[in-house]
Amino acid sequence: MKIFLSGNEAIAAGACEFGVSFAAGYPGTPSTEILETVSKYPEIDSQWAVNEKVALDVAVGASLGGIRSLVAMKHVGLNVASDTLMTLSYTGVNAGLIVITVDDPNMSSSQNEQDNRNYAKFAKIPLLEPSDSQEAKDFVQLALRMSEGFDTPVLVRLTARVAHSKSVVKINPKRREVSPKNPCDGNPAKYVMIPSNAKKRRIFVEQKLDKLRRFSNKTSVNRIEWGKKNFGIITSGISYQYAKEVCPDQSILKFGMTYPLPAEKIKEFTKTLPLVYVIEELDPFLQEQLGSMGIKSTGKEVFPSTGELNPDMIRRVLSKKDFQETISTSSKLPSRHPLLCAGCSYLGLFYILKKLDMIVLGDIGCYSLCALPPLSSLHTCISMGSGIGIAQGYKKALKKSDQRKKVIAVIGDSTFIHSGITPLIDLIYNKETVAVIILDNGGTAMTGCQGHPGTGITLKNGKSPKISYEQLVKALGINRVVTVNSYNLKEVRRSIKKESTSRQPSVIIAKGPCLLADKGKKHDPFRIISSRCIKCGECLQLSCPAIDVDGSQCSRIDENLCTGCSLCQQICPAQAVEEIQVVQKSR
Repeated sequence: MKIFLSGNEAIAAGACEFGVSFAAGYPGTPSTEILETVSKYPEIDSQWAVNEKVALDVAVGASLGGIRSLVAMKHVGLNVASDTLMTLSYTGVNAGLIVITVDDPNMSSSQNEQDNRNYAKFAKIPLLEPSDSQEAKDFVQLALRMSEGFDTPVLVRLTARVAHSKSVVKINPKRREVSPKNPCDGNPAKYVMIPSNAKKRRIFVEQKLDKLRRFSNKTSVNRIEWGKKNFGIITSGISYQYAKEVCPDQSILKFGMTYPLPAEKIKEFTKTLPLVYVIEELDPFLQEQLGSMGIKSTGKEVFPSTGELNPDMIRRVLSKKDFQETISTSSKLPSRHPLLCAGCSYLGLFYILKKLDMIVLGDIGCYSLCALPPLSSLHTCISMGSGIGIAQGYKKALKKSDQRKKVIAVIGDSTFIHSGITPLIDLIYNKETVAVIILDNGGTAMTGCQGHPGTGITLKNGKSPKISYEQLVKALGINRVVTVNSYNLKEVRRSIKKESTSRQPSVIIAKGPCLLADKGKKHDPFRIISSRCIKCGECLQLSCPAIDVDGSQCSRIDENLCTGCSLCQQICPAQAVEEIQVVQKSR
């Protein structure tokens, strides 16, 4: 049976076909669809975890208990899970365990462009890199066999282009059932990593790598495609597809397993070639390994270390032309800033924060767009959960410089559960008086409004206990807890002014549903009465996509985009905004 699947969907299909019984993850573009697709297979027990480390920990438990498991996350998520991953290399596994990481070259939806292939070398575990959807599915089977055969977690790395591109995949709709293994209790020397045990397991890690090197030379996923021999190409992943398109007749060494590399096969390939190009995105991961083997190659000397590659770029380099951007800078298309949705509950709140001239220290989420003009009201966005800790340190610094400045931390509801609770405890413990705003819009909005413990909805749309942020933060020791409606700007302004001057730590819970989760609840739209508009542009400061200006520079509202949130009506100094239904009734 053949069907079109994206790389992410193919991973999920492989998980079902090859006997994975448990899967966990945390939503994050470009990896979100893996778990969302896995959840459609009733044979797999799947769940969103509160963060990536917990997802890996639960998957480890499933493996040790005897069932095949999978954990999926975007590239920065592996940073969170790395504490467990590093030691898991020492303990090994029981049933097969694979870790899927999806990198984001060009940072289409991420805060950095890290190359997670380095984690394989860092943790001393094998790495597989599919170059299309068929390989994505097939490599699930290979990874599970390698995991159980070499007693190791296996890292499978996709990039956004492979994860989201669709191609034909041959699948077997019938699941291959795998009998659970016996639970691994009674073996503390293997699974309890106190120093005396870890020292012995450290030797095991090196022995495992030696076995993997021999396997890497034999496996068919590392293959030589002989062609013209005036030069050769060494590549992997999506870069293989680009190289094959540009040089279909050239000799290519294609890696499916990129750590550890097959030294014997590399030497066989390179010994008769006068020149070898290494084509890879981001870091010189392959090129550096070749260099350590004493093999000369040309890679990052001519190919960029940032962003995505593409066939045109490779064609120019191989034809000895200077590298240039593929998109012409002479384009007459107007620039377009990323925007929040029309009527988003964040718009009014960040509008108020700007008006109050607050120092706003934030986190990863849709609200990071509030750093852009005209809102320009977010001053940091570094990593999940970092805003609260940064606010604590910033407040300490201001005590020695300018105490008049007001500091506030903002964090989304999903991010708060992911990694915001511990810095809040730290803030309380160290007696710092920072106000924290939890932006509760009822879902992990940035990746499609997936459920989390604060929503009471599981990955498979089941119901679970719903966390009360009020009760939670009070239990942590916060005495000042205020809940506000994000769409009531007077209430928002009053609460922020009051709590930002408090001598105690405080939490404001700003409630306003994400429009993706609030489907079907659109209110009557608003319009601007041009005869009243004074052309002050105040409504434009909301950065709402529904508001624009007409030829006379009066503001106008696109009724098709307007959600009826009333934010523009609340801030208009000329009272020029009215609900359309109200106007019609008065005629």
